[in-house]
Amino acid sequence: MSLVQELDYGTKFVSSAAMVTMTVDGHAVTVPEGTSIMRASMEAGIKVPKLCATDSLDSFGSCRMCLVEIEGRAGTPASCTTPVAPGMKVRTYTEKLRRLRRGVMELYISDHPLDCLTCSANGNCELQDTAGEVGLREVRYGYEGDNHLSATVDDSNPYFNFDPSKCIVCSRCVRACEEVQGTFALTIEGRGFASKVAAGMDEPFLTSECVSCGACVQACPTATLMEKSVVEMGQPEHSVVTTCAYCGVGCSFKAEMRGDQVVRMVPWKEGKANHGHSCVKGRFAWGYANHPDRVMQPMMREKTSDPWREVSWDEAIGRVASEFKRIQSSYGKGAIGVITSSRCTDEETYLVQKLARAAFGNNNTDTCARVCHSPTGYGLKTTFGTSAGTQDFDSVDEADVIMVIGANPTDAHPVFASRMKKRLRAGAKLIVIDPREIDLVRMPHVEASYHLPLRPGTNVAVLNALAHVIVTEG
Repeated sequence: MSLVQELDYGTKFVSSAAMVTMTVDGHAVTVPEGTSIMRASMEAGIKVPKLCATDSLDSFGSCRMCLVEIEGRAGTPASCTTPVAPGMKVRTYTEKLRRLRRGVMELYISDHPLDCLTCSANGNCELQDTAGEVGLREVRYGYEGDNHLSATVDDSNPYFNFDPSKCIVCSRCVRACEEVQGTFALTIEGRGFASKVAAGMDEPFLTSECVSCGACVQACPTATLMEKSVVEMGQPEHSVVTTCAYCGVGCSFKAEMRGDQVVRMVPWKEGKANHGHSCVKGRFAWGYANHPDRVMQPMMREKTSDPWREVSWDEAIGRVASEFKRIQSSYGKGAIGVITSSRCTDEETYLVQKLARAAFGNNNTDTCARVCHSPTGYGLKTTFGTSAGTQDFDSVDEADVIMVIGANPTDAHPVFASRMKKRLRAGAKLIVIDPREIDLVRMPHVEASYHLPLRPGTNVAVLNALAHVIVTEG
């Protein structure tokens, strides 16, 4: 087993009907119009060194590592912010570029701790990897004079540390908090040499507006922001893709482990529901997996007053099977039924209903998802022909008006709420129908156009009134 690797193209995918063909280091590549040179190079299998760029964030162009040369143009533009053009000929590795990149990297390292072997990011550090890519072998500037090496570590957050001495001020954490999460808890304070990442009003992470979604930790290319579990346990050595079961969004995660111990949960970029984002629950609330109180073996007792005793799987399964047979022989085959949790997967629910029908010989099977959502399922099926949602989460990016009825997405489904808030900041209108004044009614950077605080129990009347106006007035 090994870690599930994800390719970082440096900049976002651009959707365009028009295609552009250009050349990178002699290799022709065709990409959608508006694509960055950096991404086009990756599409051609050519990696351009980078530090401030990542394909989950908008291009920024601050690190100056991704410089390229373009035939017929002066200078060395940043490949992350320069779009491709028809017939463009780009060179990503020349002697001039090598010297420039190595010089910039020397400046970074001249104000960076040289503790790579004991660093928690050792083996998974973009700064370390990029220094190797540009061939850095010495730092000519020395380590005397002013620096940030004595900056104090902020370990106030229960899930991750912030070590400003290792920060290269690439702004990826700040941009992730803004563009992906939409909390705006981080900023770059100061100017020039005094520039630094600050949480809130230059306060500890714990007391700031940070919601511990982990987007900043995910974006950080160094050990500046690092999970405490990784500091304690070391870098993971293998991973499996799984689905978070905390809420109905269904975020995909990579469970990264050492042996059978979870080291961290990392949101998977290929996840259709979350696209590499997460909330505090899925990202950090997995302590139960390694908790010493977790029951890992079957336990049995004869009566409730007896203490639990650990037994083998064979004994436990045999006892359950014999008791099922006893109950059916005494009370009939219909005396046993099964019900699954809404947190079970479809496959698990299928197997349980098959157990009821094939082994128990009855149809006494149900799932709490049906019990909770049968009214909505019936309404959707009657209206749209399907009992499930008619849109995927990505469709919110195209919405002009969003209506939230009786839901509190920022608390119950934070990952989807982040997508929705991003669309609202882009100009979409929001209508909240809820007796409560939920966060979306008015919060930093987002405000509902209308809040209808209906009386509890009047949902049907309000919806009938809306339907009547739509039908009669168009």
